[in-house]
Amino acid sequence: VQLQAFGGGLVQAGGSLRLSCTAAGRTISTSAMGWFRQAPGKEREFVSHISLSGSTTYYSDSVKGRFTISRDNAKKRVYLQMNSLKPEDTAVYFCAADLMGPLQYRYWGQGTQVTVSS
Repeated sequence: VQLQAFGGGLVQAGGSLRLSCTAAGRTISTSAMGWFRQAPGKEREFVSHISLSGSTTYYSDSVKGRFTISRDNAKKRVYLQMNSLKPEDTAVYFCAADLMGPLQYRYWGQGTQVTVSS
């Protein structure tokens, strides 16, 4: 299963971006999904999670109130709307599918770079 995250780019602090995650097959429409990020020299960190139905979401404290995760199972896509971006949000963002345990996902995609300038 290959997941693909896209929608990253360069944005000024305070700006917004919307990331999307897609995959071939039924993976997204049958899985709980997550977003993670990894900044240079840092470990990968959890950003957000959404249940299969979309009724349950979780966010890290660092993005709560600024980021919104959503999904469209018919379109087989998961989104991460990022508002009020800060330079510390700069990282490669990854989507992940099929939750196996706490913050453990079976499938991972290639990331998309998000750079926030001050």
